[in-house]
Amino acid sequence: MEIYLVRHTETVCEKGICYGQSDVDIAKPFDEIFSRIISELPPEAIIFSSPLKRCVILAKHIQENIKTVSYQEDERLKEMNFGDWELKTWNEIPSEELNPWMEDFVNIKVSNGESFVELHERVGHFLSETLSKLNQPTVIVAHAGIIRSILCHQSSLPLKDAFNNKVDFGEVIKISF
Repeated sequence: MEIYLVRHTETVCEKGICYGQSDVDIAKPFDEIFSRIISELPPEAIIFSSPLKRCVILAKHIQENIKTVSYQEDERLKEMNFGDWELKTWNEIPSEELNPWMEDFVNIKVSNGESFVELHERVGHFLSETLSKLNQPTVIVAHAGIIRSILCHQSSLPLKDAFNNKVDFGEVIKISF
C-alpha cells in the first residue's frame, strides 16, 4: 500500500522554541506550498491527520483538493509531548534536564511529557490498528517526530538513529507499507 507522509508547513514559532503538542498555528502565506504538496499526492486517498491545527489546516486543504475516500484525525499522530518544556526555548530548559535527554532521547522521558519510545509505541498502535485494514493510497499529515517514527517502523531503523531521517517542513515522503 502506498502511504504519503506529509509534514506540516512552518509554524509561527521562532526557531529554537520547543512546541511539541502545543497547538501552534502555521506561518502564512502557505497557498503555494500547499499547491506543491497536493501535486505530489495521489488524486484519491484516505487521509489521516494529527488533530493539532498546524496539521489540520493542511489536511483539510488536501481534503478539499483531492477525492477523499475518508478523513480522520487521530490523537496518536500528535507530535511528541514535551511536557514542562512546551513553548520554552531550548536554552531555557535546565541543562540537568536537557543534557540527559539529549544523550538518550529514545528512553529518557521529558518531565510531564513522554519519551521517544512512548511516541513510537503509540505510532505503532496507530499503524497496526489502522493501516493494516486499508488497501488504498493513504495520506498521513503529521509532525517530524511521527514521520521519523513511521520510517523507523517501516525500515526497522533503530530509534537512536531516527534523526537520520531528515523531514523538512511541507515535505512529502512516499513509502510502501
